[in-house]
Amino acid sequence: MASTPSLLTLLLALVLPLIPLAVAAPEKHLVTHLPGFDGALPSKHYAGYISVEVLSERARAADPVVLWLNGGPGCSSFDGFVYENGPFNFERGSTPGGLPKLHLNPYSWSKVSSMMYLDSPAGVGMSYSLNKSDYTTGDLKTAADGHTFLLKWFELYPEFQSNPFYISGESYAGIYIPTLADEVVKGAQKALKPRINLKGYLIGNGVTDLDYDLNSFVPFAHGMGLISTDLFEDVSAACHGTFWGKVNDVCQEKIDRVRWELKDLNKYNILAPCYHHPEVQETAFVNSSLPSSFRKLGETERPFPVRKRMAGLSWPLGLPVSSGHVTLWPELGGRSLPCTSDELATIWLDDEDVRAAIHAKPKSLIGSWELNTARIDYTHDTGSMVEYHKKFTAMGYRVLIYSGDHDLCIPFTGTEAWVRSLGYRVVDSWRPWHFGGQVAGYTQGYDHNLTFLTIKGSGHTVPEYKPKESLAFYTHWLLGEKI
Repeated sequence: MASTPSLLTLLLALVLPLIPLAVAAPEKHLVTHLPGFDGALPSKHYAGYISVEVLSERARAADPVVLWLNGGPGCSSFDGFVYENGPFNFERGSTPGGLPKLHLNPYSWSKVSSMMYLDSPAGVGMSYSLNKSDYTTGDLKTAADGHTFLLKWFELYPEFQSNPFYISGESYAGIYIPTLADEVVKGAQKALKPRINLKGYLIGNGVTDLDYDLNSFVPFAHGMGLISTDLFEDVSAACHGTFWGKVNDVCQEKIDRVRWELKDLNKYNILAPCYHHPEVQETAFVNSSLPSSFRKLGETERPFPVRKRMAGLSWPLGLPVSSGHVTLWPELGGRSLPCTSDELATIWLDDEDVRAAIHAKPKSLIGSWELNTARIDYTHDTGSMVEYHKKFTAMGYRVLIYSGDHDLCIPFTGTEAWVRSLGYRVVDSWRPWHFGGQVAGYTQGYDHNLTFLTIKGSGHTVPEYKPKESLAFYTHWLLGEKI
């Protein structure tokens, strides 16, 4: 079964609605129970190789089907399932044997859509290959394999072929999503079957374009009061607005000073704490000062309010984006991601009873679950995503670009700048959007079905930090309503 990458991705939960409906999905993929959760599951869950899905708890026959991708590259989308917008919240160590106890998540995105959580590319999370050459991959191969996966998935679950389909995700999924959408669109143009009813995509704090993403961290740090005006003026004068890549020695010295000033922060949410190990912190700054670490970078995802935060390595943004080979986070010496502990998810997903329940392979075959893996050899081979966004918005696909406004990894200022660079006419002028009677962020709408949205007080992984607000904007956007 594990002969090609397209057959190796894990479907975690296809969560069906509460109303009884006939299901054509393979019953061998049905999840009947989950260790740590007592009682009936809120809707039908399916898991197994080729996919991970969570079906809508509302009107499955009509609700959108939404694919969720975590980034990295190398990060498991089980991260999104466990810590972000999945159907459960996890209570640490509260069952016999120390397994987390699961509670229903009232803000799961499966309240209004069927969710698919895909570990991609092969070798990430629970996905695997018996042919290790499959682990040498990149943007284009990952997109092609993802498209093959979708075709096989809709073939297995034909009752969803007419449902609106969206692709969602965050961080390096800012690369995964447009490139996968491109494969889907080209497949539709070739009349490939089954037909995938793609309607659009939404991306949170996504990697998009080196110049916009990497040049935003110094102005963002100054605007947030993290560095002094004197330092900001010094680095700006030395660097002439370019804060990454091949810069002059004086500019590099000033950038290193900025990095030193910010080293103790949680880069994924400057409002959240970061628990440091001094000896790791010392190594971190030394390693991150190396040109290879700086220019190839090497971190990826996120923090979470109930997770411990560990000291970060490499800098400036936690971004592994550079042309050519990508230095993955574990290769820089960190087991976990910066300011982050993945203990809770690892305990649950490494339990053999849990693996049996979700139809995943045992550790003896595929090893321990890792939030971010170094098993893959990954190449960033597509460049900027701006042209992809121009293409799809011009074709009429709906696009939501959203940003937690306290993320230093992919600052909202850089994201807003590339959105504006598309040159589209503003149809909904910059304004606050509200939740619970309070300002929850700001938004601006453009023609060609493009929306930019910020989430006030959130970091890199918006559904973690602002679950209520996330479900609110997600629901309105899916329904085509004004946020």
